[in-house]
Amino acid sequence: MEIIDLRHFTSADLRPLLEEETEVWSDELAWDYSSSADMILRYVDARILPGYAAVDRGRLHGYAFFVYEGNKGVIGDLYVAHQQAPNGKESPVETKLVTHVLETLQESPGVHRIEAQLLLHETGRVSSPFLHQGFQRYPRLFMELALEGRTGVAQVTAKPCSFELRRWQESDYQHAAALITACYRGHIDSQINDQYRTVQGALRFLNNIVRFPGCGIFDPGSSFVATDRASRNPMGLILCSRVKENIGHVTQVCVLPEYRGRKVGLALLEASAEELRKRNFKTLSLTVTAANERAVDLYKRLGFGVGKVFDAFVWEG
Repeated sequence: MEIIDLRHFTSADLRPLLEEETEVWSDELAWDYSSSADMILRYVDARILPGYAAVDRGRLHGYAFFVYEGNKGVIGDLYVAHQQAPNGKESPVETKLVTHVLETLQESPGVHRIEAQLLLHETGRVSSPFLHQGFQRYPRLFMELALEGRTGVAQVTAKPCSFELRRWQESDYQHAAALITACYRGHIDSQINDQYRTVQGALRFLNNIVRFPGCGIFDPGSSFVATDRASRNPMGLILCSRVKENIGHVTQVCVLPEYRGRKVGLALLEASAEELRKRNFKTLSLTVTAANERAVDLYKRLGFGVGKVFDAFVWEG
């Protein structure tokens, strides 16, 4: 099995592997990966997608790609064909691909940070090459809430009257970026995703989830902003995307520290789930860092169950 620069291949070479991966995303996460797959194929044909492919006798059996964001490298995807990774266990092909990517990024001039979140891989499955290179590992949960047949989401308590909810608007970008930065200051998730640390980074994050298909198709109808009734200032938000025809996914939910404990997060989640339920969505999913026990407890009380546990990895050079 050879590991070869991904830019030596065309979309025709990669398409069979991506078609298999798209089926896996659909089966395991109820996620339509076709838009992301099409974008990957376009970048491959343009010879602008850095990464590696595992090749045996001219056939691709796996690939991994990454992107550069200033002084940071982000691993975008890692996938190996079923026959090369039996029973969901780490395979030598995965280890080789990850090792090549990590060595390339760590040796790239100016790169001082590397991030990866491997949603398709169960926790621990490909951790060895990351840990060997000094990465921190953060287990994360993929959680799901069934919406079918519910008359409400989780009638835990009535919403307090100190705030009100309204739907997301295009004009919310700047306020939302400042809100996200304030919400995640000192939070474990800002260790995993450094875009949360600055307003400019939060704007890039918002642009990626609202205008691009990496996390599904943004759904403004189920995305809400909570505002303080007295001051009219934003105090929390929830953003949702459609990742399949009838599957919603929370891409962001956060509440300012000074407003926590007032059930703002509960109200935001209830509003999004109820809106999706009325439109005949079957499921609402989200991801959360396992160490964020307060959030995990809230989601479980709302009825979310853990679908799988995966890993996020971070390296600071």
